[in-house]
Amino acid sequence: MKIAILSYSYTGNNAALATWVGEKLSLDHFRVSEHKKRKSQTIAFDMLFGRVPAVLPESTILDPYDLILFFGPVWMGQPGTPLRSFFRYIKGRDDLCKYGFISLSGGSDHSNPLLSADLEKRTGRPPHFLLDLHIADLLTSEQTITRKMTSEYRINDSDLCKLGTIITEKLQALSET
Repeated sequence: MKIAILSYSYTGNNAALATWVGEKLSLDHFRVSEHKKRKSQTIAFDMLFGRVPAVLPESTILDPYDLILFFGPVWMGQPGTPLRSFFRYIKGRDDLCKYGFISLSGGSDHSNPLLSADLEKRTGRPPHFLLDLHIADLLTSEQTITRKMTSEYRINDSDLCKLGTIITEKLQALSET
């Protein structure tokens, strides 16, 4: 099975996690970039108006793969908008691969129950693999966890190893089924 990682990261957390998994499993990793630096108000406007920002690389990079692992944030219960052009591309092509979505989010303390349905709406098919991770789970329970704390948190090597191991084990179990 030919697998690729496609990652978008606003804070660097999802990119670091995608890089760790990609290196561990020797996968091709493509980073999604935007033409202009994103600002927080741009996130709100994209979500409010359903905008799809212009990004690189081109969506056609997905063509040779059997499984695409998207790594990206969840904003207001939906995948980050820079990934939307890739989701549209998948939706328009029945012959394209399966996909998975992995997110490490700082803004949500709990799971995003509508995330799978939103991904299915955007791609025309349910995700083959979905993992909704949260910064709050990395913090110690002795702390009073605040939104500011989770939003500003940057994952460290220990976090990468812990989360990366969870992801690689789930992917290995998935490949055995």
